[in-house]
Amino acid sequence: MINKKYLPKYPLVWQKDDFYIEIFCSIPNIATGILITTDKAKFVVDPGDGILRDLNKNISRKDILEISDIFISHGHHDHVGGVWSFLTYLSVMKRTLPLNIYFPEGCQEILSIHKAFQEVYSHETNYAINLIPINSNKKFKRKSITIQPFKVNHREMHDDGNSVYVPSLGYKFIYEGKSICYGGDTAYCESLVKMSKDSDLAIIEAGAIDEEDDTHLTMPQAEEIGKTAKEYFLVHVPE
Repeated sequence: MINKKYLPKYPLVWQKDDFYIEIFCSIPNIATGILITTDKAKFVVDPGDGILRDLNKNISRKDILEISDIFISHGHHDHVGGVWSFLTYLSVMKRTLPLNIYFPEGCQEILSIHKAFQEVYSHETNYAINLIPINSNKKFKRKSITIQPFKVNHREMHDDGNSVYVPSLGYKFIYEGKSICYGGDTAYCESLVKMSKDSDLAIIEAGAIDEEDDTHLTMPQAEEIGKTAKEYFLVHVPE
């Protein structure tokens, strides 16, 4: 049974000057949804089911239409379940600005969602969707934010009882000397340890019930990593 002290109360909000993040939710097998903004940037991370509802409750339609980039940690439904509705909403709202979607190379879910969306709505969509697969740790910059992707070790169970690797990434967002590290879903891995250390905020998943689970971090593991950052949130905690 999960100790209630670990259960986060969503939304989780953190802000330093104009560097802002809101985690609407991060609930295993249900949904994740994250908004990151500065005065010059609006990003969505892991748009799970309900992302449209949460965005419309918190920011204006104009702001939603200005979201320039989506960052996907991996393709499981609780992290990408809102992609289709988000893309459709932008089309209905007559968006014209291009949208970038960054995702781990090999993430078939994003490729499939995009293909199906184009087949249905390409004749009435007035904005370009740029799919950008990531297969390295190379930094890049978008809208005044430097993004450092890093590979993590997320796995899923197969019917034979063995776990297999899922294409997966964490992201570190760096803005004006401040940093937010988001690990996505992952078992213990050195890349997450390295990227979390000394971050202004670390967002660490804690989805494993016990150490026999090699698909997620246990809560003690997540806490240990989180404490190396200046502040941390534990997310993806089973309810």
